[in-house]
Amino acid sequence: MFKKTYLMIVTLIITFIGTGFASAQGRVHPASDGIHSAAPGQLGFMQAASPIMEETIAFHNLLMWIITAITIFVTVILLYIFVKFNAKANPVASKTTHNTLLEIVWTTVPILILVVIAIPSFRLLYNQDVIPEADVTIKAIGNQWYWSYEYPDYEEIMFDAVMLTEEDEGYKDHPRLLGADERVVVPVNKVIRVQVTATDVIHAWTIPAFGAKIDAVPGKLNETWFKATKEGMYYGQCSELCGIRHGFMPIMVEVVSQERYEAWLEEAKVKYASLDAPRTQQFAFAQ
Repeated sequence: MFKKTYLMIVTLIITFIGTGFASAQGRVHPASDGIHSAAPGQLGFMQAASPIMEETIAFHNLLMWIITAITIFVTVILLYIFVKFNAKANPVASKTTHNTLLEIVWTTVPILILVVIAIPSFRLLYNQDVIPEADVTIKAIGNQWYWSYEYPDYEEIMFDAVMLTEEDEGYKDHPRLLGADERVVVPVNKVIRVQVTATDVIHAWTIPAFGAKIDAVPGKLNETWFKATKEGMYYGQCSELCGIRHGFMPIMVEVVSQERYEAWLEEAKVKYASLDAPRTQQFAFAQ
């Protein structure tokens, strides 16, 4: 009996420590120098850069508080039971079989907890799924193993974004495995609709700081959206296992002012309309 009790106590302590450790993941980490990506050794979320991500972090923190409270409560109750109702303290076992009040409490309390969780959960799901009127639309196409981008409102702007290698110029300007030779450019504080599909297998377009993640499925056009509230360079990766080079499909989104965005559009119309524009090129390692 003692061994079983000891093992249960140790298990509960480990669970509690793990819960507290997980709750630390809700702490955001600030970006530096306008580069928004995970820092070495980072455990928690990146700094939120969109209303959806801010809401996601708030919901995560709420869950951690609830989980921690439940863990502490259950630990205390079990320890009390171990001490109060063990065989040594109670040589004559109680014959109690029902307790109406207790049964009502342990039925209603979980229901109330689920209601508390459901309200912000459904609100977050609704806000993620319902896309507001978009200011800019971008189409992202997943390929093995790089991304192609189109700006449907500007048919001249089409390009591929392939991961930079150590031999490429500008490789050291980006976090390892996250730099690409081209990046998506969007204006700050504008609603960006992202249409996502794929040409071969299932990929996933993801920018953690925006709280944006959606599958790119061949033959299907999915949509997501974000509204970046801070200028800078944001990084993401394909988040769906898509083949041998799955880990080498970085995503770069640069958020700029409206003036810089309009200037970039004029440059991009010329750059990507030329005969040598980086559009659907057949890179040897991507085939």
